[in-house]
Formats: sequence, structure tokens, C-alpha cells
Amino acid sequence: MTNALDNPGGVTVVIPCRDEAEALPDVLAAMPAGYHVLVVDNGSTDATAAVARVRGARVVSEDRPGYGAAVQAGIAAATTELVAVLDGDGSMDPGELPGLVDLMHSGADLAVGRRVPVESGVWPWHARLGNRLIARRLRRKYGLPVHDIAAMRVARRTAMLSLGPLHNRCGYPLELLIGAAGAGWKIVERDISYRPRTGGISKVSGSWRGSLHATRDFLAVLR
Repeated sequence: MTNALDNPGGVTVVIPCRDEAEALPDVLAAMPAGYHVLVVDNGSTDATAAVARVRGARVVSEDRPGYGAAVQAGIAAATTELVAVLDGDGSMDPGELPGLVDLMHSGADLAVGRRVPVESGVWPWHARLGNRLIARRLRRKYGLPVHDIAAMRVARRTAMLSLGPLHNRCGYPLELLIGAAGAGWKIVERDISYRPRTGGISKVSGSWRGSLHATRDFLAVLR
């Protein structure tokens, strides 16, 4: 990891986190060389912020609860042209980010990862089914060439900011995709591995309650 202020043309990886102190060390250790890491602490009650700082990541706080609020705070705080976003739970390999960055250098306006489970049971059936239905809606209604909801993605900071404030909770990735389609962005999807969490419990697919809250947010965006 390097200082983004010393390399504004590099890549900043925004990692929205709430109580990810257990998983975060492995995520940061797997970060590609030269990438700048910005952890957004979204109301953690554990040592997430301290763990991130001691491992060289820049940390900003976002008091407004919600995935979208945390991501947007990270994008606003980034100082590089390209910004990547991935979760801090270890379910996605940071080592696959360069593949998405290459797509940006090849002409994409938004490069997104399509999660492919590495083993059975990684992606609960109810979460996977919901994701499949939503992706199909995105393809049919908006003409988006996607089969996932962009859990890992790379785009230009100025372009993302130009879309204005988006959904503050789980609906953020969907509203980003819809906004990108409306703006005429070239969106390119690439397979990425989807692994078991390396710590903690998922706030979304880890429980029926979390999945229901996410579904509510998705439906609010898709109306």
C-alpha cells in the first residue's frame, strides 16, 4: 500500500466496514502492491479502525449508517482517478482487482465483478436467487450487461461523483448501475472468485432479517 497523495494517478481501494476487525487483516495483506487503501469505518463497535491503521490503511469515519453512505464517503475522500470498492469480510480476493483495472484502461467506464462461488455453501440459496432475479431485471429493464450487482467494482472517481448522491444503504450498487446505464457508461463484467468470509457474520446474507432489509432497499431502487 502507498500514499495516494504521492500518486494521484493510482488506484484507491475503498473498503466500507462495520465490525470487520477479524477479517480485515487478511484483506489488507492481500492488497496488490502500489494500491492505496481507504477503510471507511461505519459505526464499528470493535477495533476495525485501529486494525486498519496499524496495517497502513487510511481511515475515515462515516456516522450515517448504511453501505451506500460508507462507500460514498470513501469515494469523496479518495484522491486518485480510479477508485475500486470491495467488502472487508474476505469474501473477495483483492488480488483480482488488477483485472478490473485493466478493463478500465481498455475503455470501460465501470468494471464490475461477477461472483463465482469457489465451493458449495458460500452463497446462501436465498441470497443467490435474489441476486439472480435482480440482475435479470437490470438486463431487461435497463439493458445492463450484468449478471451480478457489482459487489466488486472499479470506476473513475469524478464519474461516480457526477451521478450525485445515491442510495445510502444496500440499494447503492443497484442505483450506481442504473445511473451508469442512464449516463451511457460502458459497463464490463468479469468473473471473480467468491469465498467464505474470513471472519464475522454477513450483515446481509448471514440472516433472513438482513436479507429482507436488503431486498427492501433493492425494491425501492428498482421501482
